[in-house]
Amino acid sequence: MSRDARWKALLDLLVERGRLDVEEAAAELEVSAATIRRDFDQLAAQQMLVRTRGGAVVHGVSYELPLRYKTARNASEKQRIAAAVADLLAPGEAVGLTGGTTTTEVARALAVRGDLTSGTPALTVVTNALNIANELAVRPQFKIVLTGGVARPQSYELIGPLADGVLSQITLDVAVLGVVALDVTHGAAAHDEAEAAINRLLCERAERVVVAADSSKLGRRAFARICAVDTVDTLVTDTAADPELVRGLEEAGLRVLTV
Repeated sequence: MSRDARWKALLDLLVERGRLDVEEAAAELEVSAATIRRDFDQLAAQQMLVRTRGGAVVHGVSYELPLRYKTARNASEKQRIAAAVADLLAPGEAVGLTGGTTTTEVARALAVRGDLTSGTPALTVVTNALNIANELAVRPQFKIVLTGGVARPQSYELIGPLADGVLSQITLDVAVLGVVALDVTHGAAAHDEAEAAINRLLCERAERVVVAADSSKLGRRAFARICAVDTVDTLVTDTAADPELVRGLEEAGLRVLTV
């Protein structure tokens, strides 16, 4: 197992359990305790966990894995969600895409859609995510608008007043949001308040708002609110979603698509 794969596995276990002991982690990953100790020390130096005597713990309720370590979590669900979201978008529309693993999959689904291979443009994509812009910029039929701003290394998203300046000057047909939490009472949310502020602006500039979120995000709340549920028109999630949570969201006025 490579170091990056091992670190990803450790961080996934840590998010799931909240705390890991060295011996427990070594047994799970089938490596030596000395290797795990080195991994914990190196991850703590990057502020991705908190080292404890004999193990490690997460930072707390606002703990967030960097994007590069989240890409494989619920991958098949995210790809199905992305394909369904892409099908909701019409040729010629102006689409806002926030950062995140699911919205990255949406960008990839759009890139291979047969009816978007040509046009002037086939689609206008406005995003504050550097990785999404990078993937789509090679598609000449897409007009890519990057917001500007200061790069946030955890999510590759541009944040701050420079991004605000661009978004205040445009109008979108649809905004596609990736979220870390969606709850009837607390709305859609992100870990970071500056990221949430940019996502909120995208919503305000859009005719309709689509949330792309796998079932693990539903019924949860996070630190920074993006918008209330009545701002969202459509939620696309996977079939593992709790029926009671889905029913509550539908009663709040959302159209819910499970795939």
